[in-house]
Amino acid sequence: MSDPSEALVVGEDGLARPVWASRHEDLREYYDTEWGMPRRTEAEVFERLALEGFQSGLSWATILRRRPGFRRAFADFDPEAVGGFGEADVERLLADEGIIRHRGKIEATIANARATLALREAEGIGARGDLPRGSTLADLVWSYRPETGPAPRTAAEVPTTSAESRALAKELKARGFRFVGPTTMFALMEALGVVDTHLVGSHRRGSSGLWDETGAPRA
Repeated sequence: MSDPSEALVVGEDGLARPVWASRHEDLREYYDTEWGMPRRTEAEVFERLALEGFQSGLSWATILRRRPGFRRAFADFDPEAVGGFGEADVERLLADEGIIRHRGKIEATIANARATLALREAEGIGARGDLPRGSTLADLVWSYRPETGPAPRTAAEVPTTSAESRALAKELKARGFRFVGPTTMFALMEALGVVDTHLVGSHRRGSSGLWDETGAPRA
């Protein structure tokens, strides 16, 4: 059995973090202040959905360091603004060195903005099919919060998909979303705090207020 301590690095500040969050200052700050903390607004969830799509095949550090450029290029990820982008905007974005210039991902982000807007008028969405008209992408994603969460002690024990991420991916695809596979959706759920995969022993374990250190939900 692997020694759990191998999965964590204790920084000069005395705080334990996973290896990935210990390599660079920007990743440490992101891990300490953002990753896994609840994000519940439509714009926040849409932004992270878009960035997860752009990350496909790349490292999160690559995306994080371009996030200011992405926010500028995509109107701060306002779904209504992005949903109105046309071919001229696609060409503009393909020439923008501040983002990842990938036509498929750019077009998927625009399509996902339009699908996000369409959700507002949909009925019967979500994990139980009971969300009313007027619900948002954030409501839909959070409806897939699991009853219990994992309690990984090493990086190898961190899941990459779940029954909930597979079901979320299936619903989003059916509603016109792109780049929303089960692995990408699990990463989205981790980032938003829908599931807690902080390693046991990390100073962030259970810090979202939604899960305790065992992976049980808090009231």
